[in-house]
Amino acid sequence: MERADIGVIGLGVMGENLILNINDHGFVVSCWNRTTSKVGDFLNSKAVGTKVIGFVDINEFISSLKSPKRVLLMINAGSGVDILIEQLASLLNSGDIIIDGGNSHFEDSERRCKSLKEKGMLFIGVGISGGEVGARNGPSMSVGGNKEAWPHIKNIIYSIAAKTDSGEICADWVGVGGCGHFVKMVHNGIEYGDMQLICEAYDLLHRLLNYNNDEISNIFVKWGSEKLSSYLIEIASKILKFKDLDCEYLIDKILDVAGQKGTGKWAVKVACDNGISASIISEAVFSRYLSTMKEMRGKMSLSFKDDQIDFTGDRDKSVEDIYNALFFAKIINYTQGYMLIDEVSKSYGWNLDLGLIALIWQSGCIIRSGFLKDIKKAYDKNKELPLLIEDKYFKCGITNSLHGLRETLLKSIKYSIPTPCMSAALSWFDSIRSKNLPANLIQAMRDYFGAHTYQRTDQLPSKFFHTNWDVQ
Repeated sequence: MERADIGVIGLGVMGENLILNINDHGFVVSCWNRTTSKVGDFLNSKAVGTKVIGFVDINEFISSLKSPKRVLLMINAGSGVDILIEQLASLLNSGDIIIDGGNSHFEDSERRCKSLKEKGMLFIGVGISGGEVGARNGPSMSVGGNKEAWPHIKNIIYSIAAKTDSGEICADWVGVGGCGHFVKMVHNGIEYGDMQLICEAYDLLHRLLNYNNDEISNIFVKWGSEKLSSYLIEIASKILKFKDLDCEYLIDKILDVAGQKGTGKWAVKVACDNGISASIISEAVFSRYLSTMKEMRGKMSLSFKDDQIDFTGDRDKSVEDIYNALFFAKIINYTQGYMLIDEVSKSYGWNLDLGLIALIWQSGCIIRSGFLKDIKKAYDKNKELPLLIEDKYFKCGITNSLHGLRETLLKSIKYSIPTPCMSAALSWFDSIRSKNLPANLIQAMRDYFGAHTYQRTDQLPSKFFHTNWDVQ
């Protein structure tokens, strides 16, 4: 029997599609699943006619692999990964490689990398984005872990990854330890922000300007041919046109309750832990929580009714303003996301290449867009760029779209349409460009009730003061 180039554990949708992708590129793949019946089901359906080898015995599965043995885990993040790694560690040899391709927390990947190194084995954490379609046809992948393992897997990674229109590979080694999963976590956080922003634009077009689903779909198609070109805009336009079996729009039948798997929440927590204001990601996460309060929202809509005001302005001009509002907020979302990457990179000593990350995200992943080419150019031009909005292209984009955002938010307030992420984008921008903020009063109050001290504008920053505020 021909030995396999790589083994995959986990025959969910992502696992199966990655196996088929790897097979398509000439590699022999072994597979095993804890629920062994899935192995036979896979071999007798999607894997028919491939070189995929399936096993119900994990020992035989391990024995089928070439050395150094490479085992890719495609299972749910959490304690199950640790249990499986422990089981595999007892079956593998020094120099063998365990690859976690799930949505694991990057700190877990840091720990697993160190633990396996102590046992003589190599760990890789791969952030895989693109969903089942990406897994099958070419995902975006950020690879981190033990660098000694990289030469043994990069040929497979490069072969199966998404490519840009110019043929650049949207996968690469990003750094040691948990880097790969950290980059994926921030990707998902930005994704939360992008999705919420698109939904706010949809809500404004629908409730404020009274466009129907077909009209909004066509607007999104137009926007997608311009500087807002992105996968999420593209699928939103398709969703809005989609009709159910009764020829009614399916979008109008979907309950307005959004789920989440936790990566956005992780991004918010990491931002808080590192002192980064990722307000768009956090508002997007909180908006999903608020959406689940469906019954409460129904009660509140009856308790606090608005006077119905019909929009009487220029609809075409308002569409242009919403377009600019979305573009502005998208720039701020990425600015905050890259601030988070940069800060955590410095904290862990990772030295992450921000331009490379923009390339990895250009195709295959959920946030892929033409916009990312400009981000790559910005960081390639200036690797020490403190804020994305300081780059000439993005500074111009902010300047030209600011008025549209302000006009859009004025209308959203007047007509009672919530825009949490667009509003957060403007508040963050107005704050970051304010030489003075009212935080002096916050610090004074903290000193008043808790003797937390404060610094003075007329003294050295290294000096701290406390005042007995009740004595004058």
